[in-house]
Amino acid sequence: MLQDIDPVLLLQPALSFVIATLILLYWWRTRGFRALALFLGAGAYFIAIAAKEVINITEYGNMVSAFGAQSIPVALLLGLETVLLEVGLAYLFAVYGAKTRGMRVSDAVSYGIGLAFWENGVLVGLFSVFNLGVVYLILLSSSPLAATVYQQLQSSSPGLFLPPVSLIPGILLGTLERVSSEMAHIAWGILVVLSAVSGKKKYLAFALPMGLLDALVPFASYNIYVFEGGVFLLSAGFLFVAARSLSKEKGGENPGGMQGPPSAHS
Repeated sequence: MLQDIDPVLLLQPALSFVIATLILLYWWRTRGFRALALFLGAGAYFIAIAAKEVINITEYGNMVSAFGAQSIPVALLLGLETVLLEVGLAYLFAVYGAKTRGMRVSDAVSYGIGLAFWENGVLVGLFSVFNLGVVYLILLSSSPLAATVYQQLQSSSPGLFLPPVSLIPGILLGTLERVSSEMAHIAWGILVVLSAVSGKKKYLAFALPMGLLDALVPFASYNIYVFEGGVFLLSAGFLFVAARSLSKEKGGENPGGMQGPPSAHS
């Protein structure tokens, strides 16, 4: 008799989808949300993720073999990937939008929310729910394929078979991580639009180092609670910088009634 994974595992990606979607819908209903920002963000984000996947397939294993998984070179690889690809491409797409599609400062928050939605609502949210749901149904079927999948998962991801009481802390930490991701993506999305529209490179200089947040990932296992708490505080700081920059660019007036960093729980 095969052991099934617990459906509670679907909760974390489902929460990621719900949080990202509620933020997007809230901004759309209360401030307005042009499709331009959403679709330019999709182009920037998914090209970046595809490029990161290629780099990780071709280089990550070699780097780990040479330096170790918890090493400065591996950390820099992950951090610089995000700096150059996620933040860098978000900027290039924003420049394209500003020059050819009439992107404005008023699109800055929408663009950032769009980047966050594609990451947390779609990739980490919907896709993960689908993948885990398929695995759950396969194991439930007790077919020959189920036995093969079960053996592979027992070897590669034994944590999937923990009891619910042991899974809940990880689900909560994973949800906190998604909230942090929301804030970070919104922050650098705002800043790259400000830079693209205004021509002021200082906003890009603020945004690029935010991608180094991923350089902390290799060291998360030392203390996962310190890691997640630190990432949350850094991401909140990024969002504060972006909100202040947006307010300053509008001459001290908060566009769209923005009174500070938009809450990840909105």
